[in-house]
Amino acid sequence: MAANIGAYHGVVSRRLRQNASVGSMIDVEVSPALLAQCDGPSVLADSEVLPFAPESLDLIVSGLAWQLINDIPGVLAQARRALKPDGLLLAAFLGGDTLKELRQAWLAAEAEILGGASPRVAPFADVRDLGGLLQRAGFALPVADSDVFHVTYADPLAMMREVQGMAASNMLVERRRVPVTRGLLMRACEIYAERFALADGRIPATFEIITLTAWVPHESQQKPLKPGSATMRLAEALGVEEHGTGDVVPVTPKDREAKE
Repeated sequence: MAANIGAYHGVVSRRLRQNASVGSMIDVEVSPALLAQCDGPSVLADSEVLPFAPESLDLIVSGLAWQLINDIPGVLAQARRALKPDGLLLAAFLGGDTLKELRQAWLAAEAEILGGASPRVAPFADVRDLGGLLQRAGFALPVADSDVFHVTYADPLAMMREVQGMAASNMLVERRRVPVTRGLLMRACEIYAERFALADGRIPATFEIITLTAWVPHESQQKPLKPGSATMRLAEALGVEEHGTGDVVPVTPKDREAKE
């Protein structure tokens, strides 16, 4: 039994159902309109409250949905509880470098025109932080990989329209509540183009995708060897000759002064 958390319109589930080893896949989505586009079993539920009994799933996947939740550590703990021993978690997040150009342009424009700045782009988790959260949640063999992609647009407004169309525009509670003026918007676009435009006039936007892979502990999984239990030296494995470093003698401040 597998679950796709934050399934959107079910595109990930459709692909995974083609794999005979996956078995039954349940789509979990908070939007009724999106859930209606999913195929197969589905559950209307918030991604932050997983509706599964302990040790009821063999696989949990999430494709670019969990960066929008408030409590990532809590969701990872729920996923750990819902998975069976040796169950697999596979999730993709938008990482910290995502839309860094847009963030810088808005900060500079607001500082110049308003004398201060408000959050315009939601913060994204760092790859090192997510790896640590997997361990904190009790997962084994955690791996966090980062891939950075650069997408180009005709101008900053075209990029902003696409972000809005993805329903990924500013949803921060602490955002400025007054409407954006035309002058502020145009200045943000100007700064974006001045700082980041390419030779052909198009502007780039960075998207960092962090992929998490982790397993629920099980006795069959590989375990690290105890310190000192190795049966082969590193030099033998590399096929090189080993040379000693000699005795290391600590140098005191007095010795250093005398030498100088």
